Amino acid sequence: MPESHFANTSRDAALRERAGRVIPGGLWGHLNAARLPEGYPQYYSRAEGCRLWDADGREVVDFMSSWGPIVLGHHHPAVEEAAQRQAALGDCMNGPAPVLVDLAERLVETIPHAAWCLLSKNGTDATTACVTIARAGTGRRKLLVARGSYHGAVPWCSPSMAGVTAEDRAHLLFYDYNDADSVRAAAEAARGDLAGILVTAFRHDMARTLDLPAPGFAQALRTICDDQGAALILDDVRAGFRLHLGGSWETLGVRPDLAAYSKAIANGHPLAAVTGREWLRRAATEVFTTGSFWCGAVPMAAALATIAELHRIDGPARMRAMGQRLRDGLAAGAERHGLAILQSGPPQMPLLQFERDVDFRLGEAFCAAALAAGAYFHPRHNMFLNCAHDAAAVDRGLAAAEEGFAAVARLSP
Repeated sequence: MPESHFANTSRDAALRERAGRVIPGGLWGHLNAARLPEGYPQYYSRAEGCRLWDADGREVVDFMSSWGPIVLGHHHPAVEEAAQRQAALGDCMNGPAPVLVDLAERLVETIPHAAWCLLSKNGTDATTACVTIARAGTGRRKLLVARGSYHGAVPWCSPSMAGVTAEDRAHLLFYDYNDADSVRAAAEAARGDLAGILVTAFRHDMARTLDLPAPGFAQALRTICDDQGAALILDDVRAGFRLHLGGSWETLGVRPDLAAYSKAIANGHPLAAVTGREWLRRAATEVFTTGSFWCGAVPMAAALATIAELHRIDGPARMRAMGQRLRDGLAAGAERHGLAILQSGPPQMPLLQFERDVDFRLGEAFCAAALAAGAYFHPRHNMFLNCAHDAAAVDRGLAAAEEGFAAVARLSP
């Protein structure tokens, strides 16, 4: 396909122009395609499995999976059948449907640390509830967070300081991911007032190489929380149900006191969850958490079907295998073109970077050319495999990546 294949000249361009008149900035947050290389579409007409069609009808293999919520594949039949069946009965009612209890029981059965769970809508809801419960349960204020980590889009944790006051973050102390000594120093500074330590499943900061958690680091956080009577909070919003069905730190042998889930929990239906240990049950009943649509039954039915299917097919293992196939193919392609690349993160959630590409010029050239050839990669953010990525889809993506590597080779000295 020519590079102009994805030029924003038709329906997509018209939609952007209309949106710019009625939506500040045209769109908000990470979903704004203005932040991506030229040629990336903003609007999409449909999706199926691991494929997307933009508003102008052009098809790509999707390696972002809606930035994480799609874990089984777009329009998975078992999930959509469960959602439609519940929708025919009722969704937003005066109280929850019985599926609320079914889903809560399934989450507690699935996640080893969980004695209870609460449901909401967004990852920000879940991380904020975790912080609030930790403070209520300990009677303390201080929270340790890793520098550069993303935990949501409200004043206490937003990456933007616009509209945020110093008071919103007055009780945050910072540490460096995978640096146990920096955590110990921050915990000592908070001694007597430490409510909890918040940590992501792995370091997935935007635009930098991803780091998996070192076992000693994870154990150090658990020990500090145990010694100080604080809550270890795992932000599993991004990685939950992709790396391990019991929680992303299960493979490390470290279990949190609280965990936040969203994204993949309901295969694209709006839902989030907080899970917690028994000692925080009372605190979870005392804090006030609610939302107008938090008891919506359709996403809960979708989540129940999603979790059942992930168990049935061992979804994390399937995504790991296809992610490794992608990673191996990208390594081979880069070598064929004489290019030095960096691949980081777990195979299910990979990031591809080019060495010495400090301004992302090479990464953007790769992604733009691969997109024109039929694969949606991202130059700065970790990508997301889903269970609909089979060998044929991955190989199609690798064929598009060849065009990306060729474009980078033309730019390289």
